[in-house]
Amino acid sequence: MSTQLTLALSKGRIFEETLPLLEAAGIRVTEDPEKSRKLILATNDPHVRVIIVRASDVPTYVQYGAADLGVAGKDVLHEHGGEGLYQPLDLDIAKCRMSVAVSVGFDYANAVRQGARLRVATKYTETAREHFASKGVHVDLIKLYGSMELAPLVGLSDAIVDLVSTGNTLIANNLVEVEHIMDISSRLVVNQAALKMKRERLQPILEAFERATKK
Repeated sequence: MSTQLTLALSKGRIFEETLPLLEAAGIRVTEDPEKSRKLILATNDPHVRVIIVRASDVPTYVQYGAADLGVAGKDVLHEHGGEGLYQPLDLDIAKCRMSVAVSVGFDYANAVRQGARLRVATKYTETAREHFASKGVHVDLIKLYGSMELAPLVGLSDAIVDLVSTGNTLIANNLVEVEHIMDISSRLVVNQAALKMKRERLQPILEAFERATKK
């Protein structure tokens, strides 16, 4: 079996905030994904490469062994279900929260209390379904892939379930957070077969990540 290790990352915050952890393991990515069109990036270690994939696809690449390990947000892992993945470490990076938000002036508490059917727009349908089911609230879920804040403004939904970081986008669109569902951070995920077959290569990286995370 190849001793090549493949790490799946997504562009943006996760990539940027994973770089110091990789450096703690002695690994430096030699190209910037924001400037390069390449989807497979070399590192200073000839046995380690990074593949750039969509955030929601990271668990799938790792599950099926196309990547040996990856970094994925708790939001993505919750939707994916985590099947076939070992999750040894919360890296405590790319932190935000999953929340319910509505238009300013919408009486959310009353809508929920009366047991009315809520129309909820979200990319995170599993998370939203579980959350509202636990409250005994009936919802019609509308799956969207972006610009979630628009949905309540144009009457597509009563509420949205989305990631919130600063809350500035909500404020700019006259929306307000009404419920906190869960805190989100990114986790290291490892293919279970790779953990057995490539343990010697993986172990030093896992240990370096763990040390760097605890600092």
